[in-house]
Amino acid sequence: MLRFLTAGESHGPALTAILEGMVAGLTLSESDINSELKKRQGGAGRGGRMQIEEDKVEILSGIRQGKTIGSPIALLIKNKSTELFDTPFTLPRPGHADLAGALKYDQKDLRNILERSSARETAARVAAGAVCKKFLSEFNIKISSSIVHIGGKAKKAEWEKAIEEVKAAGDSLGGVFEVKVENCPPGLGSFMEWDRRLDGRLALALMSIPAVKGVEIGLGFEQTKLPGSKVHDEIFYVGGKFSHKTNNAGGLEGGMTNGEPIILKAAMKPISTLVKPLKSVDLATKKPTEAHVERADTCAVEAAGIVGEAMAAFEVAAALLDKFGGDTLPETQANFSLYLKRLSVI
Repeated sequence: MLRFLTAGESHGPALTAILEGMVAGLTLSESDINSELKKRQGGAGRGGRMQIEEDKVEILSGIRQGKTIGSPIALLIKNKSTELFDTPFTLPRPGHADLAGALKYDQKDLRNILERSSARETAARVAAGAVCKKFLSEFNIKISSSIVHIGGKAKKAEWEKAIEEVKAAGDSLGGVFEVKVENCPPGLGSFMEWDRRLDGRLALALMSIPAVKGVEIGLGFEQTKLPGSKVHDEIFYVGGKFSHKTNNAGGLEGGMTNGEPIILKAAMKPISTLVKPLKSVDLATKKPTEAHVERADTCAVEAAGIVGEAMAAFEVAAALLDKFGGDTLPETQANFSLYLKRLSVI
């Protein structure tokens, strides 16, 4: 079973990720991971933190002589910005985990909530996801992301202008990003039990990204406006294989991949920390106040797309290993090839 955990605080010494269950024999270097970390730091609307950090990973275990050895892979990303770690605050920010987290964990200093709930944690996810992307590339499975819109603007020049405008006003913007997974074979996931449905696992993975408030697969909510005859993808048999001319299902039917590209969309709300803060209540005095202001992005939709790629990569890699097994890359590849051969003669 493939799984990963992350640890670390936003302004603590470092972030860490441990990925367990990756096969032995996968060629992997720090540069494979650093290229993904660099992409996460980019995009329109990123704030001052990204001017400070230069995220680079250190592989602590699980790799020897450039290849995975089957043991847990430990990844370390050091933080440069640590100066706020000992700075307390008691003014909860609307839209953040501050208030609910303080009530749940009985904390008087909201720094204890912010440090772990911060989206900075997603750097560790991207590091773990980069390993999964490298693994999937061995099966010609490719993952990418793109922007559907930011603040309602679908063209890059328009959303960049909108971001600058809200930045000047001390506000923030959200949007929608799309993740595409190409070349998955049919049959990853299962309908046998609710928690084995790959669509549900992918939806959970994307919904777990900070600030994501909605997930669609394929045509998504638009399907509710149309009759079934305009929604369901007709089936054809051409060139010795089954296929569809449309992909409204987004590559997933009955909780399983159907051979078409997996298409996922995620809606990200505007960043919660505002330069011109909203009304709040001081946790200590219970008196009305303005929310705490901390260094933050104006918009991070493009960066969230990179995190979405990482989370999708993890779930697809996990589903692939669930189906084909194997303790080594060659063993998994052999099982994968045998399955494709069987499909070709059905």
